[in-house]
Amino acid sequence: MPDPFTRGAPADGSREAAAPAAAQAGPQVHFAPPATALEVPDNEQRREPPRPLMELRQVSVFYGDFEAVRDTNLPIGQNRITAMIGPSGCGKSTILRALNRMNDLIPSARVSGTVTYHGQDIYAPDVDPIQVRRRIGMVFQKPNPFPKSIYDNIAYGLRINGLKGKLDDQVEQALTGAALWDEVKDKLKNSAFALSGGQQQRLCIARAIAVQPEVILMDEPCSSLDPISTAKIEDLMRELAETYTIVIVTHNMQQAARVSHFTAFFTAEVDDRQIRHGRLVEFDETDRIFTNPTDERTEAYVTGRFG
Repeated sequence: MPDPFTRGAPADGSREAAAPAAAQAGPQVHFAPPATALEVPDNEQRREPPRPLMELRQVSVFYGDFEAVRDTNLPIGQNRITAMIGPSGCGKSTILRALNRMNDLIPSARVSGTVTYHGQDIYAPDVDPIQVRRRIGMVFQKPNPFPKSIYDNIAYGLRINGLKGKLDDQVEQALTGAALWDEVKDKLKNSAFALSGGQQQRLCIARAIAVQPEVILMDEPCSSLDPISTAKIEDLMRELAETYTIVIVTHNMQQAARVSHFTAFFTAEVDDRQIRHGRLVEFDETDRIFTNPTDERTEAYVTGRFG
């Protein structure tokens, strides 16, 4: 992919130098990356693993001197839904924000290690974080429509990014892609705040996909929604995965089991100074995580014995 992010000057808030490749690795993570064929019985058809679109290598995130999550190695398969699960405080959302440099907006935050997109380090000094976020969009926990009309919520990003084409067609395409067009096509000039919570969240998804990203990050997108709205968002995620790569943080293990292709389980470990740090424990295909995990900590979590 041609150099999608670079600009002439270093990005604002650039991180400290990445940890050297020879840095000592932390405790072993049970890890079955998409780039490696999975062992299956001879009478079952082998599935071709997706190639990683993004990859984290020895990624740690700090807030000041506090290491919130450490030594994360994780591939993100293209056109797959990857779920991140684990108890509160284990670093899931922190790692999610590292995937599009949202942590740059926190003055004390810094990232070590390497996060690549199409093989390019998104934290390299000549990479523009705004361009990163255009290609790697985010949908937040609570719907956050702009105080504008439904139409202008979608058109705003199109206008500021200078995307070519007929604005009306692009707005319709985004709302159709978020399974919202039929519900709002006669109300485009109405306030976005007049929509229900579930509709507002789909509007935010439409706003994210309007600028044509390749990756969509979702931070607990259904936590504030009712079961019917949640089901609509889950159906939408499955449809979107045909076009986009999706990474979702969720506390709802049933949701992870329903919608994701791969699951990463994180937990919080206490060091010898009694300080908690997030740590990736296990990564594998979702059905294996929930039916035959390798690590006993994963099994304890998915079976409800802790967390």
